[in-house]
Amino acid sequence: MAETPETAAAAPPPARRGGAMRRLRYLAIALIALAALAYGAREVWDRFTHVHEYDARIKANMVTLASKVDGVILELAVEEGDRVEAGQVLARLDDRIPKLRVQGLEAELAGLEAERRRLLVERGVMDAQTSTRMRTRESGVQASRAGRSVLLADLDLARSELRRAKALYERRVVSRQALDKASARVDRIRADLKKVDAETQAARAQMAEAEAERQRLDVIDSELAMLDHRTARLQAELDQQRVDVDDRLLRAPGDGLIDRIFVETGEFVNDGQRMLLLHDPDDLWIEANIKETELSRLRVGQAVAVSVDAYPETAFTGTVERIGSTTTANFALLPTPNPSGNFTKITQRVPVRIGLERNGMTLLPGMMVEVNIDVRDR
Repeated sequence: MAETPETAAAAPPPARRGGAMRRLRYLAIALIALAALAYGAREVWDRFTHVHEYDARIKANMVTLASKVDGVILELAVEEGDRVEAGQVLARLDDRIPKLRVQGLEAELAGLEAERRRLLVERGVMDAQTSTRMRTRESGVQASRAGRSVLLADLDLARSELRRAKALYERRVVSRQALDKASARVDRIRADLKKVDAETQAARAQMAEAEAERQRLDVIDSELAMLDHRTARLQAELDQQRVDVDDRLLRAPGDGLIDRIFVETGEFVNDGQRMLLLHDPDDLWIEANIKETELSRLRVGQAVAVSVDAYPETAFTGTVERIGSTTTANFALLPTPNPSGNFTKITQRVPVRIGLERNGMTLLPGMMVEVNIDVRDR
């Protein structure tokens, strides 16, 4: 088709088309360079104002529950994934023999209590009897003393009358009968005095017997003291057996979530063997191992931007709660000595605890996260 004057005027010349393409290329290159410059400036700014760590994980207090005694598992009351409350029974071991021991000790304690009540009754009866007897004999002794005093006064009077009767008889003033009567009265009072003395001696002897019987009270008190010691010892054994019975119930130490069950019903477990693993899903935090070269820029309370791998489209926030007091190398099970003298310096890392706002999301211990700590607020 031949080129007409109209088409020749409408099409731009080749030189002009090449210039437009070059301008587009230059513009694209300029835009790319600008974007690279902005990205580089942002990276430099971020390095000065933030500490970034890729290798961070969500942590929790993982509690391993172990058996406190040997025994057969009779019941597992939970399954993996169950939420439990503090004090809830998670597993029960065979407790028949400890319960029988508890019953035997309770029976022994009941027998000791019955024996104690018997001794207390016996002591009360003996105390009342001996006290009454001693009071009666004491009254008798006092009465005998009073009677003896009266008899002594009568005896003095009778002796005076006898001497006067003898003097009058010698002068033939009174008869022999009057003299004999005065003499007989003296003899009778002497006999009464001997009788009173004998009664007093008998009362004192009976008081001594009552006092001897009261010494039985000391024996009963000693028996009661021995019973108290035996009761205390048996009570301690009973408390120990009750603890043994309670130890056969595996209880949750706090609210939590069952992560793993390591045993099965009917299995025999040894003392100290692990049975369950749980953690508190409401008590989670982030542990980030920060380079020691960045440690001087960190402070407790600094804001942290968190990215959770499980929720890449959700932004999380946190706060620096605690900066570790030693490097992670000191937690290694196997030390790394350097006997050859060859040394390669490696930047150490320090664990930093970061509190996390979960925003209603389900987060699990061990999840990978990235943290970006704003260190401008120092």
